[in-house]
Amino acid sequence: MFDAPARPAPQDVPWRIEIEASADAAAVEGLVLAAFGPGRFAKTAERLRERARVAAGFVAREDGRIVGSVRLWAISVGGAPALFLGPIAVAADCRRAGLGADLVQACVDHAGETGILLVGDLPYFGRFGFAPAPEARLAGPVDQRRVLWRGMGEAAGAVLPT
Repeated sequence: MFDAPARPAPQDVPWRIEIEASADAAAVEGLVLAAFGPGRFAKTAERLRERARVAAGFVAREDGRIVGSVRLWAISVGGAPALFLGPIAVAADCRRAGLGADLVQACVDHAGETGILLVGDLPYFGRFGFAPAPEARLAGPVDQRRVLWRGMGEAAGAVLPT
């Protein structure tokens, strides 16, 4: 069983999670590029994001600086509306403090009953209610064991941008 690391209480964290504003776009892109490098453009998840629209975005600010970001993308799974989570990017000097988990939780809270799909590690995302989605089909190569779903029922069928 995976135990989440001890994290500071929300009032003790140095950052604040906010809805991403259009003025944040350049800082978010820089943070994502620093976290993932140019290799991210070759991933199947990036192909899906290129065709989808942003449904919501969140940033973490520490002393006015954006130190974390995540986006939810509007997709359909088996014809039903859903969200695709990612990428989650955290500044190198802020990793291992629970910021990524706070960003994921913001997405989960925002989604409500809407299903969320992502490509990631089950030991990390399982604590948020994500489970393997072997029936979900993404267009392009992907390690199917890393395709995860959180929502009502199964993530059956093709995944398409909306």
